[in-house]
Amino acid sequence: MTTTKKRGSSPAATPTNDNRNLPAVRLAAPQTALAELGLDIGTWKVLTESIFPSAKTPEGVMLAVRYCQAKNLDIMRRPVHVVPMWSKALGREVETVWPGISEIQTTAARTGQWAGMDPPRFGTEMTRTFKGRAKNGNEWQDMEVTVTFPEWAEVTVYRIVHDTRCPFTETVFWEETYSRFGGARSELPTDMWVKRPRGQLVKCAKAASLRAAFPEETDYTAEEMEGKTLESGSGPIREAVVINAAHAEQPQAGSTDTGIPESEPSHRNGDMQSAIEDEVCEQIDKLVTRATRSNAWASAEEYFRGRYQGDHLEYALRELEHAKAEASPDRAAA
Repeated sequence: MTTTKKRGSSPAATPTNDNRNLPAVRLAAPQTALAELGLDIGTWKVLTESIFPSAKTPEGVMLAVRYCQAKNLDIMRRPVHVVPMWSKALGREVETVWPGISEIQTTAARTGQWAGMDPPRFGTEMTRTFKGRAKNGNEWQDMEVTVTFPEWAEVTVYRIVHDTRCPFTETVFWEETYSRFGGARSELPTDMWVKRPRGQLVKCAKAASLRAAFPEETDYTAEEMEGKTLESGSGPIREAVVINAAHAEQPQAGSTDTGIPESEPSHRNGDMQSAIEDEVCEQIDKLVTRATRSNAWASAEEYFRGRYQGDHLEYALRELEHAKAEASPDRAAA
């Protein structure tokens, strides 16, 4: 017996799984966190795989998104960079977010007072062989590289001040500025500073002069901060995300630097908050303030639990609970 399929009929609909067609992403993030940032999964995939392919944590990419949202920048043009840095206070690597040179030029131009810049000037060229240990894959190796570089570079930036075109010039020295492969534990320049010794120094010279001309608008750049070590109280420190211990750089063999000054009290002695580094406290306080403004208590707690551990996590949860209690309707009514 044969059967005839009715014209226009179609197979019965099969229930679909909402997650079936979601693209796989390199760095998974909670849907609630993405929703708070106004991101869909497709955009998140582009951010983690194309815009910030070297980022090691989803939190690092989220910091970049928040920075761009706060400054009204198009993140797809990659105005900022996620930069891994060794935190001497924490004794591990953290991810930080810093603007690129193009971003601070854009910020200066938006003031309507930027009046251009002169071509760079360079000092005498020098040749030096750098030696040190660098990580090749999963192993530390002794390496050396010879680089020819200008001793210094400077760029003059102009700003209109009271109808006058005023020059601002800062000189930066190559050996004081270059990024190190392995942070403070090595003198080896990073690959980019070996390939483009003049170009990288010019970027840093531009950034220094732009900061001099527009101190209230501009910041340190990724080119300047890459390969540097974060030290409490030693300079500008942007919000940072602790990288999972599995990804953290380990001290080299023979190193006696534990990352904790001998005079610093342990977490067992004194008040817990005083033992937590100042910059971490500032990060937590900012995030608690954001959670209070948006009433995003659950998302903030989820974020803290994924980002911090130990005393840092305890402090974050305590501050979050305190803020939540202060914001409760019953407390407000009282």
